Amino acid sequence: MLVGSNKALSCCLMTTLADEIDTALAHVEKPSSSRLAVKVSRDAERQIRGGHPWVFDRAISSISDGGTSGDLAVVFDHDRAFCAIGLYDPDSPIRLKILHQGKPATIDDSFWAARAREAHDRRASLFADRRTTGFRLINGENDGFPGLVADLYATTLVVKVYSSAWFPHLASVLRAVLDTLGEAGCTRVVLRLSRAVLPDAPDSLHDGSVLAGEHLEGVVEFLENGLRFNADVLVGQKTGYFLDQRDNRKLAAEYAKGADVLDVFSCSGGFSITAAAAGAKSVHSVDISPHAIKEVFDNRRLNIENPKVEACHFDSTVGDAFEILEGFAREGRQFDLVIIDPPSFASKKRHIDNAVIAYKRLAGLGARVTKPGGMMLQASCSSRVTTDVFRDAVRQGASAAGYEFSFDRYSDHGIDHPVSFPEGSYLKAAAGRPRRRPRRR
Repeated sequence: MLVGSNKALSCCLMTTLADEIDTALAHVEKPSSSRLAVKVSRDAERQIRGGHPWVFDRAISSISDGGTSGDLAVVFDHDRAFCAIGLYDPDSPIRLKILHQGKPATIDDSFWAARAREAHDRRASLFADRRTTGFRLINGENDGFPGLVADLYATTLVVKVYSSAWFPHLASVLRAVLDTLGEAGCTRVVLRLSRAVLPDAPDSLHDGSVLAGEHLEGVVEFLENGLRFNADVLVGQKTGYFLDQRDNRKLAAEYAKGADVLDVFSCSGGFSITAAAAGAKSVHSVDISPHAIKEVFDNRRLNIENPKVEACHFDSTVGDAFEILEGFAREGRQFDLVIIDPPSFASKKRHIDNAVIAYKRLAGLGARVTKPGGMMLQASCSSRVTTDVFRDAVRQGASAAGYEFSFDRYSDHGIDHPVSFPEGSYLKAAAGRPRRRPRRR
C-alpha cells in the first residue's frame, strides 16, 4: 500500500512540476511551424551522415529567408533528398545543431520523450546506485541535445542552456526529462544560462532561477561514491559541481591510503574529500579562489562522521597554482600523491600551444613535488588538446624536469558523459610514478 502511495505521490509531484514549467515558460515564444530549407557543402553533408552534430555557418551554401533562433531547419542533400533536421542558431558560428539524420523525422513531444528516455536508460546503473545521487542526465550533443545539459543533484534537476535555439523548445524538453524521473523523484528545476545566451534570453528567464518546485537560496546536497557534497546550483561554476571527474576521484582514492596528498586546482574539494575518505594521512588543497577553499572545508564538515575524514589532517593554500608548486619545489616539499586537475587551457584553437606549454610546466612541477615512489595524477578538460598530445606533454614536462614518467593508468569519460563525436571527447587523465633520472657522472 505504501509503495502504491509513493508512486501516486511521485506522479502527482511530476505533474505539478511540469505545470509549473509551463507557467514559467508561458511567455517564451513557441516554436515556428515552418521549416527552413538548407543546403550545405558536400563535406558538411558527409560529416552529418557520419553523425557529426554541428554545421558551421561557412558550410551552408543556401538557406531560406526569415529564420529565427530555434526554428527547425531541414538539410537537403545534393540530390534534394532529406539529409537531416536540426535547430537553427543565427547567433552562433555553429549555425545548425543537428537533432536527427537519416530518414525524415517529426520533432515533437514524442521525439523529445524518446530522446530523454534513451539518455535515462544509458544511466540505469547510476540510478540504481544509491551511493551516488549526483550525475549528468543529459550530456549535450552526445545524448542528442546539442547545446543543452542537465545534471541531477539528488532531487534537484539543473538544466544549463548553451544555445538560444533551445528556448522555444525548453518546455517540451523539460516535460520529457521530468517524465523519465518519475520514480527517482524531482522536487526542483533550476535554470542556468551560459554567458553566450544571456543577451538573447527571454526577459522572463534568468540565470540561477528556480523554474519549478521548492524555493532555494543556498546549496543542495548530494552523494558521490557514498560521500556527501554540496553543489552551488544557483551561481556555481557549470551547474554547481564538476561531476565529470567522479571516476577519476575514485581512481585517485586507490593510491590515497596512508598518503600525504596534494590536490592542486582543488575547487570545492572533490579529490580532497575522496582521498581523505580513502585513508589519506593528510590533504593539502590548493586553489586561487578563497571561496573554493571554503567549500573544501564545508564539504569536509559534511563528512566528518566518517572516521577516516575526521582523522585526516587538512591544510590549504590560496593562490596561483604554478607559483605555489614552484615554492613547494624550492622548499623540497613533497607528497605521496599529487593530483593536478586544472581548468581548460584551450577554449579556442589559438590557445592550444599555450595549453600544451602549461601542461608540460605542471607535469614538471608535479614530478618535483612527488615523493620517490609516489604517484601523480594529471588531468585535462581541453577538448582541443587530444589525448596523445596531452600524454606527450606530461611526459615531456616531466622529462624536462629530470624525471621519467611511466603511466600506470589512463581514464576518460564516465558513463554519464558519453561521447558520440570527436569534439565531445574532452576529459582525459593519466596516473603514474615520476622517477628521477640518475645524474650522469
